[in-house]
Amino acid sequence: MSKGKLCISHIVLIFASFLSVFPLYYMVCGATNQSIDVVRGKLLPGTYLVENFKALIANQNLGLAMINSFRNAILMTIITLLVCSIAGYGFEIYHDKGKDILMSVLLLAMMLPFVAIMIPLFKMISSWNLVNSWIAFVLPSISTPFMIMMFRQAARSFPHDIIEAARLEGLSEIQIFFRMFVPVMKSTYGAAMTVTFMNAWNSYLWPKIVFQNNDSITMPMLVANLKSGYSVDYGMLMLGVLICTLPTAIIFLCLQKSFANGITGAVK
Repeated sequence: MSKGKLCISHIVLIFASFLSVFPLYYMVCGATNQSIDVVRGKLLPGTYLVENFKALIANQNLGLAMINSFRNAILMTIITLLVCSIAGYGFEIYHDKGKDILMSVLLLAMMLPFVAIMIPLFKMISSWNLVNSWIAFVLPSISTPFMIMMFRQAARSFPHDIIEAARLEGLSEIQIFFRMFVPVMKSTYGAAMTVTFMNAWNSYLWPKIVFQNNDSITMPMLVANLKSGYSVDYGMLMLGVLICTLPTAIIFLCLQKSFANGITGAVK
């Protein structure tokens, strides 16, 4: 590649990087400025961060929302990874034509928008008296077609010779899964954990439906509440959005290598 083309490529990439980072920079600046400064489009950090944080704590249940969001996201991530990994492993290792048909039916479910099943799902949850419980939030998402398909694809690269050798050593199928499959598929679990945690943390519509009291508020619900009323404190709103964004950003940065390897189906 010539120096001219290389220079143009670098300029384009720098510009694209700037466009990607600018919303985050604007959010950080907004969190440190007064509401009037945010409205005016001030692009320099201010000195109003502490005041915005005090106002956020005074007006909203920030601590409760953080605890609820972490509880829901962690529980959903653990249960989803366990159920979907076992399902994906079973679909591939114990393969037959019937399982292929069932997998095709599951993949068709991915085409249904959530709003199409939202009302009957809520009626079912209500009939079980699970409204306002973490079970109501976790239950509809513990077995998703995408995650099952992801673990099934990963299981295709899992060496079957290991399974046969483990069976000859006298290990049960459960022991083979937890002692052989799980350690080998660390990158796939990392990718699945990243996707599941981010989806659970950022979920708004379903928690808004099943969590009907203030004790069950989550971070996305808290941020939405900051925009209600006749006047909006945009500095406090930007700080709330920033706090809501940090956990998922940290999770992704810590697991980005596993995420990339897991999505591409790499086995280490």
